[in-house]
Amino acid sequence: MSLTSSLRWQSLATALAVPGVALALIMQFIGASAQGVASPATRITGLHGALLETMKQGRQLGMKGRYDRLAPILFETYDVPLMARIAVGPSWQSMPSTQQSGVVEAFSQMVVATYASRFDEFSGERFEILQTEEQPPADKIVRTRITQSNGKATLLNYLMRRSGAEWKVVDVFLDGTISELASRRAEFTAILKSGGPEALISSLRRQGDKLLAGG
Repeated sequence: MSLTSSLRWQSLATALAVPGVALALIMQFIGASAQGVASPATRITGLHGALLETMKQGRQLGMKGRYDRLAPILFETYDVPLMARIAVGPSWQSMPSTQQSGVVEAFSQMVVATYASRFDEFSGERFEILQTEEQPPADKIVRTRITQSNGKATLLNYLMRRSGAEWKVVDVFLDGTISELASRRAEFTAILKSGGPEALISSLRRQGDKLLAGG
């Protein structure tokens, strides 16, 4: 996978806290993918390993470096086109294909820029996978717990769906229940109602550009 400033810590706290473990986790993720379809839990483990590595090198990489580092793993882990379509809702079907493509492109840039902006430092957070559950009819939920260095814990759950042969994230639930896509849909619906698809595309581009410029 908008994320408000009050959710900044919850995003950052998804990173693993054990020094030196991230590279091994990423290699485990890559190895599992090479041998077959990565399980939902393995895919989330790979994501957070990559986030941790980026956070620890955040200042050296800079905004563009973090963006370039995170884009491949985010697109590998998240079904961004489907998330954009879900967030737009019923209006998607009436959009010309060129506008659909424009929304997906702008949404993709904004998502990566958001992660690159917020995952810029590490401050001792700890992440663990609690369990993977079936979500009928065919989805799965990976339930995780995030613990701050002060011991405060928060739930972060990933809704995952098959995209071809792969499992990908299609929604994230903060505190275990707050849907990221539900928040996005409320935002998108208001923009579409007032200005149509082009206004939505422009808004997403502005959000992404502003984050990228912020460095």
